[in-house]
Amino acid sequence: MEFTHIDKDQRPTMVDVSQKAPSERIAIAEGFVYLGTELMQAFTDAGWSSKKGPILDTAIIAGTMAAKKTSELIPFCHPLNLKSVKIDIAPADEARLRIEARVKVLDQTGVEMEALTAVSGAALTIYDMCKAASKDIVIESTRLVKKTGGKSDYSR
Repeated sequence: MEFTHIDKDQRPTMVDVSQKAPSERIAIAEGFVYLGTELMQAFTDAGWSSKKGPILDTAIIAGTMAAKKTSELIPFCHPLNLKSVKIDIAPADEARLRIEARVKVLDQTGVEMEALTAVSGAALTIYDMCKAASKDIVIESTRLVKKTGGKSDYSR
């Protein structure tokens, strides 16, 4: 197996993408936040608002900001000029929220990490805004669902 972020001398390095042609690249990631049935119902009844403000809207903004900051958080990610970040948050079942992030770029490298970071930022914001109501919140199953563009496409 070849690792792309290790050079011939086994030293960490950023991948050189200068010879790649820019292309449209899209990544979709998802994650779940377990709140439990009582908390899900309570926040649904409250219109997803808390003393800290609108929970889901704030999480969408935080996830978008996180996607834009990915290269500052993950050492070998290239800074990218993102063209689109769309985040959807909806109940997955009676106890969990599902967060989906779709990120698009026209560039020489993919946006998988940006999509995963968007989901993570949104999930952490939901946790932060709801933690006073429960200590049983769990962020779970953050994963890449699909990517297109570049050398290969992927779909779960």
